[in-house]
Amino acid sequence: MTETIKRPLVAIAFHSGYGHTAVLAEGVKRGAEKAGAEVAHIPVDAITDEDWQRLDAADAIIFGSPTYMGGASSAFHAFAEATSGRYLTSVWADKIAAGFTNSASKSGDKLYTLNFMAALAAQHHMIWVGLGLPPGWNALTASEDDLNRLGFWIGAGASTPQDGGTDTVNASDIATAEHLGARVARQADIQIAGRNSLAHR
Repeated sequence: MTETIKRPLVAIAFHSGYGHTAVLAEGVKRGAEKAGAEVAHIPVDAITDEDWQRLDAADAIIFGSPTYMGGASSAFHAFAEATSGRYLTSVWADKIAAGFTNSASKSGDKLYTLNFMAALAAQHHMIWVGLGLPPGWNALTASEDDLNRLGFWIGAGASTPQDGGTDTVNASDIATAEHLGARVARQADIQIAGRNSLAHR
């Protein structure tokens, strides 16, 4: 009898202040779904008990936040602090984790936000997955349309004009977010298959 392996559940836990990060979260969602995952889309500033249950059930959690004043938003920090009970019980241990962020400036100290997310994942004993792309837009022959145009490795970084609407989120940054979602979904799929294989040894 052939055993059916379940689709991975990927949760996207994010905050968006002005809608730009929400556009990226939608990109992450599309990428994960195209890779075969079920996706839970969770704005953390309006999180419900059902959302917490979805996070606990997820095979992977992708964190997302704008970068404000050199770090994650206060709403995302409040969410992170609210996970402390799960830290104490290791509910999220060995889940796949990843992250994405957006700021107006090309750098904008986004790395601090991504490092914060990676540290949060490490405290929960999660398994961090980086972007898995070479840097783009770093040679005379390169283009702003390249994936990973801002050259991040630890997660997906985006830059959107501070006075621009959601329609000004860069297409390359959205495509990079889609790549992250697909990569995490594939890694979750591999982890599920590996656990099933070990269970039948």
